[in-house]
Amino acid sequence: MLIAMSISAIYQDAGLFALLKSALISIAVGSLALLSTRKAEKKIGKHEGFVIVSLVWVVFSFFGSLPYLFSHSIPDLTNAFFETMSGFTTTGSSILNDIESLPNGILFWRSMTQWLGGMGIIVLSLAILPIFGIGGMQLFAAEVPGPTPDKISPRIRQTAKSLWIIYLGFTILETLLLWAGGMTLFDAINHSFTTMATGGYSTKQASVAYWSSPFIQYVIIFFMFLAGTNFTLSYLAIHGKFEKVYKNEEFKYYILFIVGFTAIIFSGLLISTQLDFELAFRDALFQVVSIITTTGFATADYLTWTPFLTIIIFALFFFGGSAGSTGGGIKIMRVVLLMKNSYYELRRLLHPNAVIPVRFNRRAVSDQIITNVLAFFMFYFIIFFLSTILYTLVEPDLQSAMGAVATSLGNIGPGLGNVGPAENFHHVHPAGKWFLSFLMLLGRLELFTVLVLFSPAFWKK
Repeated sequence: MLIAMSISAIYQDAGLFALLKSALISIAVGSLALLSTRKAEKKIGKHEGFVIVSLVWVVFSFFGSLPYLFSHSIPDLTNAFFETMSGFTTTGSSILNDIESLPNGILFWRSMTQWLGGMGIIVLSLAILPIFGIGGMQLFAAEVPGPTPDKISPRIRQTAKSLWIIYLGFTILETLLLWAGGMTLFDAINHSFTTMATGGYSTKQASVAYWSSPFIQYVIIFFMFLAGTNFTLSYLAIHGKFEKVYKNEEFKYYILFIVGFTAIIFSGLLISTQLDFELAFRDALFQVVSIITTTGFATADYLTWTPFLTIIIFALFFFGGSAGSTGGGIKIMRVVLLMKNSYYELRRLLHPNAVIPVRFNRRAVSDQIITNVLAFFMFYFIIFFLSTILYTLVEPDLQSAMGAVATSLGNIGPGLGNVGPAENFHHVHPAGKWFLSFLMLLGRLELFTVLVLFSPAFWKK
């Protein structure tokens, strides 16, 4: 908040005192909490871990709402909390109808919530969740230096430090390229924040479509792709271990899905529109990468495309980026494991006595992880269908309801119907906004992290 306040000071805008008050309140409450718990036991086990990772996004979102409220940029708590939760969970759904009218310091804070949330997710998914056995993330426990099973160890700090350096380096590099491409330095920094977080907040109401520059759009495509890639692979590539990157199975499928869906949409646009060859390719590639990485930037309104192409885009809502990336959604790794297990199940029917394990990155995947992935899919789609039914109570249009629920659960940003890329969530009923905020948190924290808190067994000693 103090960093954002310095931006307000530079531009001498109305966000200065709002950010100062917010920072002082945060410092006061944080200091009080720190002093009152200084003698507490520092060991963090699984139970404490689940509570911490679930509540931290809620607590941060309430404090993160303060600059909006004090500056009157978003005068009511419901909308301010929705915007902040959307920021910290890197969802990118917004209620703002006139983004350019906000003070620069508040815009910077808005982008920074996504940048901080994105890095938090990387550290969470690569360094913390594997020890909890959440969502199949154990696959990375052997590759990423992490904590011991019973408590947070010093190695997690080293892991987090390495990830932060890569994340910051990519952000700086993208900022320089966007600045060189014609963005102002302020816009370049903000868009680098939200690209690397796969968040999708923009300083312009028209999003990236505000800039018609092919160079700017291709730079953002490249960094969205990087942000949707497992950051462990970025670490390996930086250290010259390209063979491990090339052989990574999830990375191969990630590229395959992007190329395949881009080819389908590109062909559809050439057939159904009057766009020239390069623009059709750029629009197709940009939207595929934006949706599959759950960034949510827009250069075109895919709802104006033919129904077939819109359905393809909606299908991408259920893919997500790579595990260990800032992307949300189901994750490519789980999609691949589900496809493989389904295929091998057919082979097992033909050869009932054969032992045919599912392999990922040339290693046999344990039955426990396969069960975990299957359970995740089951929970994900049950939550999607039930939430859609509930959401129709506040949004009777089924297409809009499906789009709002899918985009919130997958942390994508734009949805379908009246919450599509050309619209936003301002008109949604307050009850709907609180419900969608919960779905953002649920999807961002891999479902189980939050759902386990609703289990009576969790609270038994």
